[in-house]
Amino acid sequence: MTLSPAPYAGGVTEAAPFSSAELEHIRAQFPILRRDLHGHPLLYLDSAATAQKPSRVIEAEATFYREANAAVHRGAHTLAGEATELYEDARGTVARFLAVNDDEVIFTSNATEGLNLIAYAIGNASLGRGGAAAAPYALREGDEIVVTELEHHANLIPWQELAARTGATLRFIPVDDSGAIDVDAATGVIGARTRILAVSHVSNVTGAHSPLETLVPLARAAGALVVLDACQSAPHLPLRPRELDVDVAVFSGHKLYGPTGIGVLYGRAELLNALPPFLTGGSMITTVTMEGAEYLPAPQRFEPGTPRIAQAIGLAEAIRFVDELGFDRIAATEHQLGARLLAGLAELPGIRVLGAGIDAPRVALASVVVDGVHAHDAGQVLDNVGIAARVGHHCAQPLHRRLGVTASLRVSAGVHTTADEIDQAVAAIAGVRHFFGLTGENA
Repeated sequence: MTLSPAPYAGGVTEAAPFSSAELEHIRAQFPILRRDLHGHPLLYLDSAATAQKPSRVIEAEATFYREANAAVHRGAHTLAGEATELYEDARGTVARFLAVNDDEVIFTSNATEGLNLIAYAIGNASLGRGGAAAAPYALREGDEIVVTELEHHANLIPWQELAARTGATLRFIPVDDSGAIDVDAATGVIGARTRILAVSHVSNVTGAHSPLETLVPLARAAGALVVLDACQSAPHLPLRPRELDVDVAVFSGHKLYGPTGIGVLYGRAELLNALPPFLTGGSMITTVTMEGAEYLPAPQRFEPGTPRIAQAIGLAEAIRFVDELGFDRIAATEHQLGARLLAGLAELPGIRVLGAGIDAPRVALASVVVDGVHAHDAGQVLDNVGIAARVGHHCAQPLHRRLGVTASLRVSAGVHTTADEIDQAVAAIAGVRHFFGLTGENA
């Protein structure tokens, strides 16, 4: 096969990919993969949207509800103590996964809530809440928030709203014609007035890693906070916020083979303890009078009310699952799958891979445009043969608009994906134009 214009550059590792026998063992742990769709075995290639759950994650949640269900951080009875211990053990598991301290891990509903949490907390600091400790993080008119043109809406709209509330200016680093972040342009966007840089670790449209090695030092030189959207990286490569030198990182549990309804926000302890809370209520206070309240330090400061107990326990089990597989093995396998996917798509006439020309590491993901066929129609053709893939703008309208399209068809691998499934997907995409009569003289 002839490789795509830019060779697959991601995940190179000396570890061995999973063998066929190992993949069969992994696949056997995902009960949903035993389903048929429209008379075909389910071929799930939508892990970038939401990953499927191994039985052990499902069972971890169910076991909590069957055996230890109680409110945490309150009550002196045995169940309350057991539930609290399980919940805080889950926090410890996440902290070890990120190589950070337990008190730097906040459980949220998802990454979107995490990004809104930090944006609103900074907004509250900008209103004078939090006192002297929060003042260094307040935004004022003339300050600048910087994002990139490829951001998921969840890492764009909260910053638009924060700029509107504070009078700060929102600026963005453009992408080039291939869809890669323009690092040369970044030097002209990130500057003395930059207070926040918010960037995705991996694009959910192209699968390419962002050039953090360039962007983060620029932000640091400006004295800016760095916020990392790690939703598309956490399932594929080790996530070490301190090594990346970021102040905040968020990811969603459901993309990491964990439950829905649970996300994680990592924040430097000194930042979290300085910022005022986003949501308020019970379980996050020290003292309440009719006139005011004083708040606990992080993480409780940002977890009011009854938290996501069962979901956190399920997420911890998902982390143990991927840890046991090993990210070196996951990366080696996905490197092969990603190369195979891009190489196969590069041979298809009338198929455009968004970001094919990006010379950067990437995960095993590809978004394609089929000439003459709307992405939703292309996705329906795949669904008819049992292939689950994502269609639409993937909550990244500005990037699609920059690349001259309104929507794309995205396929994305998981730890259970096989080379044969990649080949089946490429063959199905190859048949889309034929299905609509766009071959030969009609092409």
